[in-house]
Amino acid sequence: MVDLNSVDARSGASTALDRGPSSHEEVSTLAQQAETGFRWLSEQSRGARADLLNDLATALEDNQQEIINTADRETAIGVDRLRGELTRTVGQLRFFGRVILDGAYLDVSIEHENTSLPLRTPDLRRWNVPLGPVAIFGSSNFPPAFSAPGGDSASALAAGCPVVVKAHGSHLATTRLVERLFRQVLEEANAPPGVFQVVYGREAGILLVEQPEITAIGFTGSVSSGLALAERAASRPTPIPFYGELGSVNPVVVLPSAAAVRGESIGRDFATSVTIQAGQMCTKPGVLLVPVGPEGDALVAAAAEGLEKFAPAHLLNSRTRDSFVHGIRDVLSDPRVKQVFPPASESADQVAAVLAVVDAAELTGVHHSAVLEEHFGPFAVVARYRDLSDVLSVLRTLPPALTGAVHFEDEDDDGRVIAKELIRRSGRIIYNGFPTGVMVGWGMTHGGQFPATTSDFTSVGANAINRLLRPVTLQDAPAALSPLELRDDQTMIPRRINGVLHTESRTK
Repeated sequence: MVDLNSVDARSGASTALDRGPSSHEEVSTLAQQAETGFRWLSEQSRGARADLLNDLATALEDNQQEIINTADRETAIGVDRLRGELTRTVGQLRFFGRVILDGAYLDVSIEHENTSLPLRTPDLRRWNVPLGPVAIFGSSNFPPAFSAPGGDSASALAAGCPVVVKAHGSHLATTRLVERLFRQVLEEANAPPGVFQVVYGREAGILLVEQPEITAIGFTGSVSSGLALAERAASRPTPIPFYGELGSVNPVVVLPSAAAVRGESIGRDFATSVTIQAGQMCTKPGVLLVPVGPEGDALVAAAAEGLEKFAPAHLLNSRTRDSFVHGIRDVLSDPRVKQVFPPASESADQVAAVLAVVDAAELTGVHHSAVLEEHFGPFAVVARYRDLSDVLSVLRTLPPALTGAVHFEDEDDDGRVIAKELIRRSGRIIYNGFPTGVMVGWGMTHGGQFPATTSDFTSVGANAINRLLRPVTLQDAPAALSPLELRDDQTMIPRRINGVLHTESRTK
Protein backbone atom coordinates (compact mmCIF):
# COMPACT_ATOMS: atom_id res chain seq x y z
CA MET A 1 0.00 0.00 0.00
CA VAL A 2 1.23 3.48 -0.86
CA ASP A 3 1.94 5.55 2.23
CA LEU A 4 0.40 8.91 2.95
CA ASN A 5 2.71 11.19 4.89
CA SER A 6 2.08 14.12 7.17
CA VAL A 7 4.92 16.58 6.53
CA ASP A 8 6.38 19.04 9.04
CA ALA A 9 6.25 22.39 7.22
CA ARG A 10 9.36 23.70 9.01
CA SER A 11 11.69 20.72 9.03
CA GLY A 12 10.34 18.67 6.15
CA ALA A 13 10.20 15.56 8.35
CA SER A 14 7.55 13.05 7.32
CA THR A 15 5.31 10.93 9.50
CA ALA A 16 3.32 8.14 7.91
CA LEU A 17 -0.44 8.46 8.25
CA ASP A 18 -2.26 5.46 9.68
CA ARG A 19 -3.93 4.81 6.34
CA GLY A 20 -3.23 4.97 2.61
CA PRO A 21 -5.00 6.63 -0.30
CA SER A 22 -8.68 5.82 -0.75
CA SER A 23 -9.26 3.17 -3.40
CA HIS A 24 -11.83 3.38 -6.18
CA GLU A 25 -13.99 0.93 -4.26
CA GLU A 26 -13.76 2.96 -1.05
CA VAL A 27 -14.72 6.20 -2.79
CA SER A 28 -17.71 4.51 -4.39
CA THR A 29 -18.79 3.01 -1.07
CA LEU A 30 -18.46 6.30 0.78
CA ALA A 31 -20.54 8.08 -1.86
CA GLN A 32 -23.26 5.46 -1.52
CA GLN A 33 -23.14 5.81 2.26
CA ALA A 34 -23.48 9.58 1.81
CA GLU A 35 -26.76 8.98 0.02
CA THR A 36 -27.98 7.00 3.03
CA GLY A 37 -26.70 9.77 5.27
CA PHE A 38 -28.67 12.27 3.19
CA ARG A 39 -31.93 10.47 3.83
CA TRP A 40 -31.24 10.57 7.57
CA LEU A 41 -29.90 14.13 7.81
CA SER A 42 -32.54 15.73 5.59
CA GLU A 43 -35.27 14.22 7.74
CA GLN A 44 -33.90 15.66 10.97
CA SER A 45 -35.65 18.71 12.35
CA ARG A 46 -33.96 22.07 12.16
CA GLY A 47 -33.49 21.94 15.91
CA ALA A 48 -31.83 18.53 15.72
CA ARG A 49 -29.43 19.74 13.03
CA ALA A 50 -28.60 22.81 15.10
CA ASP A 51 -27.85 20.57 18.09
CA LEU A 52 -25.61 18.41 15.91
CA LEU A 53 -23.64 21.44 14.72
CA ASN A 54 -23.25 22.60 18.30
CA ASP A 55 -21.97 19.15 19.35
CA LEU A 56 -19.42 19.18 16.51
CA ALA A 57 -18.26 22.63 17.66
CA THR A 58 -17.89 21.36 21.22
CA ALA A 59 -15.77 18.45 20.01
CA LEU A 60 -13.38 20.90 18.35
CA GLU A 61 -13.26 23.04 21.48
CA ASP A 62 -12.57 20.07 23.76
CA ASN A 63 -9.64 18.98 21.57
CA GLN A 64 -8.40 22.37 20.46
CA GLN A 65 -4.82 22.06 21.66
CA GLU A 66 -4.21 18.79 19.82
CA ILE A 67 -5.80 20.20 16.66
CA ILE A 68 -3.76 23.41 16.87
CA ASN A 69 -0.47 21.64 17.50
CA THR A 70 -1.06 19.19 14.67
CA ALA A 71 -2.07 21.92 12.21
CA ASP A 72 0.89 24.09 13.20
CA ARG A 73 3.33 21.25 12.59
CA GLU A 74 1.84 20.63 9.15
CA THR A 75 1.46 24.27 8.02
CA ALA A 76 3.81 26.50 10.11
CA ILE A 77 0.98 29.00 10.43
CA GLY A 78 1.66 29.50 14.14
CA VAL A 79 -0.32 28.48 17.20
CA ASP A 80 -1.72 31.95 17.87
CA ARG A 81 -3.14 32.30 14.37
CA LEU A 82 -4.48 28.76 14.46
CA ARG A 83 -6.08 29.30 17.85
CA GLY A 84 -7.98 32.25 16.43
CA GLU A 85 -8.89 30.27 13.33
CA LEU A 86 -10.21 27.36 15.35
CA THR A 87 -12.24 29.71 17.53
CA ARG A 88 -13.72 31.16 14.34
CA THR A 89 -14.54 27.66 13.07
CA VAL A 90 -16.28 26.72 16.32
CA GLY A 91 -18.27 29.94 16.10
CA GLN A 92 -19.10 29.22 12.47
CA LEU A 93 -20.65 25.85 13.29
CA ARG A 94 -22.75 27.39 16.04
CA PHE A 95 -23.66 30.35 13.84
CA PHE A 96 -25.12 28.04 11.20
CA GLY A 97 -27.15 26.42 13.95
CA ARG A 98 -28.73 29.84 14.51
CA VAL A 99 -29.21 30.29 10.76
CA ILE A 100 -31.29 27.14 10.45
CA LEU A 101 -33.28 27.86 13.63
CA ASP A 102 -34.09 31.31 12.23
CA GLY A 103 -35.60 29.58 9.21
CA ALA A 104 -35.47 32.51 6.77
CA TYR A 105 -33.14 30.48 4.53
CA LEU A 106 -36.12 28.21 3.70
CA ASP A 107 -37.71 31.15 1.82
CA VAL A 108 -41.20 29.86 2.59
CA SER A 109 -44.06 31.18 0.46
CA ILE A 110 -47.71 30.17 0.88
CA GLU A 111 -50.46 31.15 -1.54
CA HIS A 112 -53.89 29.85 -0.59
CA GLU A 113 -56.34 28.43 -3.06
CA ASN A 114 -58.61 31.03 -4.62
CA THR A 115 -61.97 29.85 -6.03
CA SER A 116 -63.47 33.30 -6.46
CA LEU A 117 -61.77 33.86 -9.79
CA PRO A 118 -63.14 32.56 -13.10
CA LEU A 119 -60.17 30.22 -13.20
CA ARG A 120 -59.35 28.59 -9.86
CA THR A 121 -55.81 29.16 -8.60
CA PRO A 122 -54.35 26.23 -6.65
CA ASP A 123 -52.86 26.21 -3.17
CA LEU A 124 -49.10 26.68 -3.61
CA ARG A 125 -46.50 26.19 -0.88
CA ARG A 126 -42.82 26.63 -1.70
CA TRP A 127 -39.71 26.14 0.39
CA ASN A 128 -36.06 25.19 -0.03
CA VAL A 129 -34.81 21.64 0.35
CA PRO A 130 -31.22 20.30 0.51
CA LEU A 131 -29.51 19.21 -2.70
CA GLY A 132 -27.89 16.00 -1.47
CA PRO A 133 -24.36 14.79 -0.69
CA VAL A 134 -21.67 17.43 -1.21
CA ALA A 135 -17.97 16.92 -1.97
CA ILE A 136 -15.67 19.47 -0.34
CA PHE A 137 -12.09 20.28 -1.32
CA GLY A 138 -10.47 22.32 1.42
CA SER A 139 -7.66 24.83 1.15
CA SER A 140 -4.03 24.49 2.20
CA ASN A 141 -3.91 27.75 4.15
CA PHE A 142 -6.85 27.34 6.55
CA PRO A 143 -6.84 23.81 8.01
CA PRO A 144 -9.66 24.47 10.51
CA ALA A 145 -11.64 27.19 8.71
CA PHE A 146 -11.65 26.14 5.03
CA SER A 147 -11.07 22.40 5.16
CA ALA A 148 -12.64 19.39 6.88
CA PRO A 149 -14.41 21.28 9.68
CA GLY A 150 -14.70 24.61 7.84
CA GLY A 151 -17.36 26.83 6.36
CA ASP A 152 -18.33 24.60 3.44
CA SER A 153 -18.89 21.67 5.80
CA ALA A 154 -20.84 23.82 8.25
CA SER A 155 -23.15 25.29 5.61
CA ALA A 156 -23.70 21.90 3.95
CA LEU A 157 -24.59 20.11 7.18
CA ALA A 158 -26.85 23.01 8.17
CA ALA A 159 -28.68 22.71 4.86
CA GLY A 160 -29.15 18.98 5.44
CA CYS A 161 -26.46 17.82 3.01
CA PRO A 162 -23.95 15.12 4.02
CA VAL A 163 -20.30 15.93 3.42
CA VAL A 164 -17.49 13.96 1.82
CA VAL A 165 -14.21 15.85 2.29
CA LYS A 166 -11.17 15.34 0.11
CA ALA A 167 -8.30 15.62 2.62
CA HIS A 168 -5.79 18.28 1.61
CA GLY A 169 -2.25 16.95 1.31
CA SER A 170 -0.88 19.87 3.35
CA HIS A 171 -2.64 18.82 6.54
CA LEU A 172 -3.50 15.14 6.38
CA ALA A 173 -2.99 14.46 10.09
CA THR A 174 -5.15 17.43 11.05
CA THR A 175 -7.94 16.19 8.80
CA ARG A 176 -7.60 12.66 10.16
CA LEU A 177 -7.95 13.99 13.70
CA VAL A 178 -11.07 16.01 12.83
CA GLU A 179 -12.52 12.99 11.02
CA ARG A 180 -12.23 10.88 14.17
CA LEU A 181 -13.73 13.59 16.40
CA PHE A 182 -16.69 14.18 14.10
CA ARG A 183 -17.29 10.46 13.65
CA GLN A 184 -17.54 10.03 17.42
CA VAL A 185 -20.08 12.87 17.68
CA LEU A 186 -22.17 11.43 14.87
CA GLU A 187 -22.13 7.95 16.34
CA GLU A 188 -23.39 9.35 19.63
CA ALA A 189 -26.20 11.04 17.69
CA ASN A 190 -27.09 7.66 16.10
CA ALA A 191 -26.31 9.06 12.67
CA PRO A 192 -25.39 6.69 9.85
CA PRO A 193 -21.71 6.79 8.78
CA GLY A 194 -22.50 8.68 5.59
CA VAL A 195 -23.17 12.07 7.18
CA PHE A 196 -19.50 13.12 7.35
CA GLN A 197 -16.69 11.22 5.60
CA VAL A 198 -13.20 11.80 4.22
CA VAL A 199 -11.32 10.47 1.20
CA TYR A 200 -7.54 10.59 0.90
CA GLY A 201 -5.27 11.01 -2.11
CA ARG A 202 -5.37 13.03 -5.32
CA GLU A 203 -6.91 10.26 -7.41
CA ALA A 204 -9.64 9.77 -4.82
CA GLY A 205 -10.60 13.43 -5.15
CA ILE A 206 -11.01 13.09 -8.92
CA LEU A 207 -13.08 9.94 -8.48
CA LEU A 208 -15.23 11.65 -5.87
CA VAL A 209 -16.36 14.33 -8.33
CA GLU A 210 -17.56 11.60 -10.69
CA GLN A 211 -19.69 9.70 -8.18
CA PRO A 212 -23.38 9.91 -9.17
CA GLU A 213 -24.48 10.44 -5.56
CA ILE A 214 -22.54 13.71 -5.28
CA THR A 215 -24.78 16.70 -6.07
CA ALA A 216 -22.43 19.69 -5.65
CA ILE A 217 -18.76 20.58 -5.16
CA GLY A 218 -17.26 23.12 -2.78
CA PHE A 219 -13.65 24.04 -3.57
CA THR A 220 -11.03 26.47 -2.27
CA GLY A 221 -7.69 26.45 -4.06
CA SER A 222 -5.77 27.37 -7.19
CA VAL A 223 -7.26 28.45 -10.50
CA SER A 224 -5.73 25.52 -12.40
CA SER A 225 -6.92 22.82 -9.98
CA GLY A 226 -10.32 24.44 -9.63
CA LEU A 227 -10.93 24.67 -13.36
CA ALA A 228 -9.90 21.04 -13.84
CA LEU A 229 -12.42 19.90 -11.24
CA ALA A 230 -15.09 22.27 -12.57
CA GLU A 231 -14.67 20.75 -16.02
CA ARG A 232 -15.15 17.27 -14.60
CA ALA A 233 -18.22 18.38 -12.66
CA ALA A 234 -19.73 19.87 -15.83
CA SER A 235 -18.90 16.88 -18.04
CA ARG A 236 -20.55 14.23 -15.87
CA PRO A 237 -23.60 12.44 -17.31
CA THR A 238 -25.49 14.51 -14.74
CA PRO A 239 -23.64 17.84 -14.43
CA ILE A 240 -23.47 19.34 -10.96
CA PRO A 241 -22.71 22.84 -9.64
CA PHE A 242 -19.11 23.67 -8.78
CA TYR A 243 -18.66 26.37 -6.17
CA GLY A 244 -15.01 27.35 -6.34
CA GLU A 245 -12.93 30.09 -4.77
CA LEU A 246 -9.91 30.26 -7.04
CA GLY A 247 -7.75 33.37 -7.07
CA SER A 248 -7.86 37.04 -6.20
CA VAL A 249 -5.58 40.06 -6.62
CA ASN A 250 -7.30 42.44 -4.23
CA PRO A 251 -6.81 46.15 -5.01
CA VAL A 252 -6.49 48.89 -2.39
CA VAL A 253 -6.87 52.47 -3.63
CA VAL A 254 -5.45 55.37 -1.59
CA LEU A 255 -6.81 58.70 -2.77
CA PRO A 256 -4.69 61.87 -2.36
CA SER A 257 -6.95 63.13 0.43
CA ALA A 258 -6.18 60.06 2.56
CA ALA A 259 -2.46 60.02 1.65
CA ALA A 260 -2.16 63.61 2.85
CA VAL A 261 -3.85 63.02 6.21
CA ARG A 262 -2.76 59.50 7.20
CA GLY A 263 -0.46 58.18 4.51
CA GLU A 264 2.18 56.74 6.85
CA SER A 265 -0.33 54.86 8.98
CA ILE A 266 -1.95 53.46 5.83
CA GLY A 267 1.48 52.26 4.69
CA ARG A 268 2.19 50.55 8.00
CA ASP A 269 -1.25 48.92 8.12
CA PHE A 270 -0.84 47.79 4.53
CA ALA A 271 2.43 46.03 5.41
CA THR A 272 0.70 44.27 8.30
CA SER A 273 -2.15 43.13 6.07
CA VAL A 274 0.23 41.82 3.40
CA THR A 275 2.25 39.75 5.88
CA ILE A 276 -0.52 38.23 8.01
CA GLN A 277 -0.03 34.46 7.88
CA ALA A 278 3.04 35.12 5.70
CA GLY A 279 0.82 36.55 2.98
CA GLN A 280 -0.98 33.27 2.45
CA MET A 281 -4.53 34.60 2.59
CA CYS A 282 -6.98 34.91 -0.29
CA THR A 283 -7.91 38.40 0.96
CA LYS A 284 -4.33 39.71 1.08
CA PRO A 285 -4.10 43.12 -0.64
CA GLY A 286 -2.31 42.51 -3.92
CA VAL A 287 -2.12 45.95 -5.57
CA LEU A 288 -1.85 49.24 -3.66
CA LEU A 289 -2.64 52.30 -5.80
CA VAL A 290 -0.82 55.35 -4.40
CA PRO A 291 -0.63 58.88 -5.83
CA VAL A 292 2.71 60.23 -7.06
CA GLY A 293 4.27 63.01 -5.01
CA PRO A 294 5.86 63.43 -1.58
CA GLU A 295 2.84 62.25 0.40
CA GLY A 296 2.66 59.08 -1.66
CA ASP A 297 6.42 58.66 -1.26
CA ALA A 298 6.04 58.77 2.52
CA LEU A 299 3.29 56.14 2.36
CA VAL A 300 5.43 53.78 0.27
CA ALA A 301 8.41 54.29 2.57
CA ALA A 302 6.24 53.42 5.59
CA ALA A 303 5.02 50.27 3.82
CA ALA A 304 8.59 49.26 2.97
CA GLU A 305 9.69 49.84 6.56
CA GLY A 306 6.84 47.66 7.78
CA LEU A 307 7.77 44.87 5.39
CA GLU A 308 11.42 45.04 6.42
CA LYS A 309 10.32 44.20 9.95
CA PHE A 310 8.72 40.98 8.72
CA ALA A 311 11.06 38.13 9.56
CA PRO A 312 11.63 35.54 6.82
CA ALA A 313 9.03 32.82 7.26
CA HIS A 314 8.20 29.26 6.32
CA LEU A 315 5.36 28.92 3.87
CA LEU A 316 2.77 26.15 4.02
CA ASN A 317 4.84 23.61 2.13
CA SER A 318 7.71 23.30 -0.30
CA ARG A 319 5.40 23.57 -3.33
CA THR A 320 4.00 26.87 -2.09
CA ARG A 321 7.50 28.21 -1.42
CA ASP A 322 8.83 27.17 -4.82
CA SER A 323 5.85 28.72 -6.57
CA PHE A 324 6.31 31.96 -4.63
CA VAL A 325 10.06 32.19 -5.34
CA HIS A 326 9.61 31.55 -9.06
CA GLY A 327 6.72 33.98 -9.29
CA ILE A 328 8.65 36.78 -7.62
CA ARG A 329 11.60 36.20 -9.92
CA ASP A 330 9.24 36.68 -12.86
CA VAL A 331 7.98 39.92 -11.33
CA LEU A 332 11.45 41.31 -10.75
CA SER A 333 12.48 40.47 -14.31
CA ASP A 334 9.67 42.66 -15.66
CA PRO A 335 11.21 45.94 -16.95
CA ARG A 336 8.19 47.88 -15.67
CA VAL A 337 9.15 47.17 -12.07
CA LYS A 338 11.00 50.30 -11.01
CA GLN A 339 11.98 49.48 -7.42
CA VAL A 340 11.71 46.74 -4.87
CA PHE A 341 11.47 47.25 -1.10
CA PRO A 342 13.17 45.59 0.68
CA PRO A 343 15.78 43.85 -1.51
CA ALA A 344 14.59 40.33 -2.27
CA SER A 345 16.22 37.63 -0.18
CA GLU A 346 15.65 33.99 0.40
CA SER A 347 17.01 31.01 2.28
CA ALA A 348 16.79 27.31 1.71
CA ASP A 349 13.35 27.05 3.33
CA GLN A 350 12.08 30.55 4.16
CA VAL A 351 11.02 33.64 2.22
CA ALA A 352 11.26 37.37 2.88
CA ALA A 353 8.61 39.99 2.09
CA VAL A 354 8.85 41.77 -1.26
CA LEU A 355 7.26 45.01 -2.45
CA ALA A 356 7.39 45.93 -6.14
CA VAL A 357 6.78 49.51 -7.27
CA VAL A 358 5.55 50.31 -10.79
CA ASP A 359 4.05 53.18 -12.72
CA ALA A 360 0.27 52.73 -12.90
CA ALA A 361 0.22 53.85 -16.52
CA GLU A 362 2.46 50.87 -17.40
CA LEU A 363 -0.23 48.45 -16.20
CA THR A 364 -3.15 49.76 -18.22
CA GLY A 365 -4.46 47.17 -20.64
CA VAL A 366 -1.91 44.54 -19.59
CA HIS A 367 -3.81 41.35 -18.78
CA HIS A 368 -1.05 38.74 -18.78
CA SER A 369 1.81 39.74 -16.52
CA ALA A 370 3.39 38.29 -13.40
CA VAL A 371 3.06 41.77 -11.87
CA LEU A 372 -0.73 41.45 -11.85
CA GLU A 373 -0.97 37.80 -10.82
CA GLU A 374 -1.76 36.47 -7.36
CA HIS A 375 1.42 35.45 -5.55
CA PHE A 376 0.70 33.33 -2.50
CA GLY A 377 3.10 34.73 0.06
CA PRO A 378 4.38 38.06 1.50
CA PHE A 379 4.32 40.09 -1.71
CA ALA A 380 2.42 43.09 -3.09
CA VAL A 381 2.67 45.67 -5.86
CA VAL A 382 2.47 49.44 -5.40
CA ALA A 383 1.17 51.22 -8.49
CA ARG A 384 1.90 54.97 -8.52
CA TYR A 385 -0.82 56.94 -10.31
CA ARG A 386 -1.13 60.56 -11.47
CA ASP A 387 -4.88 61.07 -11.64
CA LEU A 388 -8.22 59.33 -11.23
CA SER A 389 -8.22 58.05 -14.80
CA ASP A 390 -5.00 56.13 -14.05
CA VAL A 391 -6.72 54.44 -11.09
CA LEU A 392 -9.82 53.51 -13.08
CA SER A 393 -7.68 52.14 -15.92
CA VAL A 394 -5.75 49.85 -13.56
CA LEU A 395 -8.93 48.65 -11.84
CA ARG A 396 -10.46 47.82 -15.21
CA THR A 397 -7.31 45.95 -16.20
CA LEU A 398 -7.22 43.80 -13.07
CA PRO A 399 -9.35 40.64 -13.00
CA PRO A 400 -12.36 40.65 -10.65
CA ALA A 401 -11.47 39.98 -7.03
CA LEU A 402 -12.94 38.92 -3.72
CA THR A 403 -12.45 42.39 -2.27
CA GLY A 404 -11.64 45.97 -3.09
CA ALA A 405 -10.72 48.78 -0.70
CA VAL A 406 -10.62 52.55 -0.91
CA HIS A 407 -9.06 55.08 1.48
CA PHE A 408 -10.39 58.63 1.31
CA GLU A 409 -11.52 61.54 3.45
CA ASP A 410 -15.20 62.30 3.90
CA GLU A 411 -15.24 65.34 1.64
CA ASP A 412 -13.58 63.49 -1.24
CA ASP A 413 -16.19 62.71 -3.93
CA ASP A 414 -13.68 60.56 -5.79
CA GLY A 415 -14.18 57.95 -3.07
CA ARG A 416 -17.70 57.41 -4.37
CA VAL A 417 -16.41 57.01 -7.93
CA ILE A 418 -13.85 54.40 -6.88
CA ALA A 419 -16.37 52.54 -4.73
CA LYS A 420 -18.75 52.24 -7.69
CA GLU A 421 -15.98 50.79 -9.82
CA LEU A 422 -15.00 48.34 -7.08
CA ILE A 423 -18.61 47.19 -6.69
CA ARG A 424 -18.58 46.22 -10.38
CA ARG A 425 -15.71 43.79 -9.79
CA SER A 426 -15.66 42.69 -6.14
CA GLY A 427 -17.85 40.91 -3.62
CA ARG A 428 -16.85 43.00 -0.59
CA ILE A 429 -15.88 46.68 -0.56
CA ILE A 430 -13.84 48.03 2.38
CA TYR A 431 -13.86 51.72 3.22
CA ASN A 432 -10.73 53.07 4.91
CA GLY A 433 -9.52 49.62 5.90
CA PHE A 434 -7.90 46.44 4.63
CA PRO A 435 -9.43 43.19 3.37
CA THR A 436 -7.70 40.60 5.56
CA GLY A 437 -10.11 39.20 8.11
CA VAL A 438 -13.47 37.77 7.03
CA MET A 439 -16.22 37.94 9.63
CA VAL A 440 -18.69 35.07 9.81
CA GLY A 441 -22.05 36.78 9.94
CA TRP A 442 -25.38 37.50 8.29
CA GLY A 443 -24.08 40.28 6.08
CA MET A 444 -20.79 38.84 4.83
CA THR A 445 -20.05 38.23 1.15
CA HIS A 446 -16.92 36.23 0.40
CA GLY A 447 -17.16 35.85 -3.34
CA GLY A 448 -16.84 37.67 -6.60
CA GLN A 449 -16.84 37.28 -10.33
CA PHE A 450 -14.52 34.81 -12.04
CA PRO A 451 -11.66 34.12 -11.34
CA ALA A 452 -12.30 35.09 -7.72
CA THR A 453 -15.08 32.52 -7.61
CA THR A 454 -17.05 30.44 -10.10
CA SER A 455 -20.50 31.55 -8.91
CA ASP A 456 -22.32 34.54 -7.50
CA PHE A 457 -22.70 32.95 -4.05
CA THR A 458 -20.74 33.66 -0.90
CA SER A 459 -18.71 30.91 0.78
CA VAL A 460 -18.72 32.67 4.16
CA GLY A 461 -21.72 33.89 6.14
CA ALA A 462 -25.38 32.97 6.35
CA ASN A 463 -26.06 33.05 2.60
CA ALA A 464 -23.49 30.30 1.98
CA ILE A 465 -26.26 27.83 2.79
CA ASN A 466 -28.16 28.91 -0.33
CA ARG A 467 -25.62 27.20 -2.58
CA LEU A 468 -26.79 23.83 -1.35
CA LEU A 469 -30.56 24.23 -1.56
CA ARG A 470 -33.17 24.00 -4.30
CA PRO A 471 -36.77 25.26 -4.32
CA VAL A 472 -39.73 22.87 -4.32
CA THR A 473 -43.43 23.78 -4.58
CA LEU A 474 -46.26 21.65 -3.22
CA GLN A 475 -49.54 22.17 -5.05
CA ASP A 476 -52.82 21.35 -3.26
CA ALA A 477 -50.94 19.26 -0.71
CA PRO A 478 -52.92 17.92 2.28
CA ALA A 479 -51.73 19.54 5.51
CA ALA A 480 -50.80 16.16 6.96
CA LEU A 481 -48.34 15.61 4.11
CA SER A 482 -46.76 19.06 4.32
CA PRO A 483 -43.65 19.95 6.33
CA LEU A 484 -44.37 21.80 9.54
CA GLU A 485 -42.92 25.00 8.10
CA LEU A 486 -45.55 25.00 5.34
CA ARG A 487 -48.63 24.45 7.50
CA ASP A 488 -51.03 27.30 8.23
CA ASP A 489 -50.99 26.77 12.00
CA GLN A 490 -47.21 27.18 12.29
CA THR A 491 -45.65 30.60 12.85
CA MET A 492 -42.13 29.75 14.00
CA ILE A 493 -40.27 31.22 11.01
CA PRO A 494 -40.57 34.14 8.55
CA ARG A 495 -43.02 33.31 5.77
CA ARG A 496 -44.62 35.09 2.84
CA ILE A 497 -48.37 34.39 2.93
CA ASN A 498 -50.50 35.47 -0.03
CA GLY A 499 -47.74 37.89 -0.97
CA VAL A 500 -47.35 39.47 2.48
CA LEU A 501 -44.15 38.87 4.44
CA HIS A 502 -44.77 37.83 8.07
CA THR A 503 -41.78 38.17 10.40
CA GLU A 504 -43.29 38.92 13.79
CA SER A 505 -42.87 35.37 15.06
CA ARG A 506 -39.29 34.97 13.94
CA THR A 507 -37.29 32.63 16.20
CA LYS A 508 -34.49 34.40 18.02
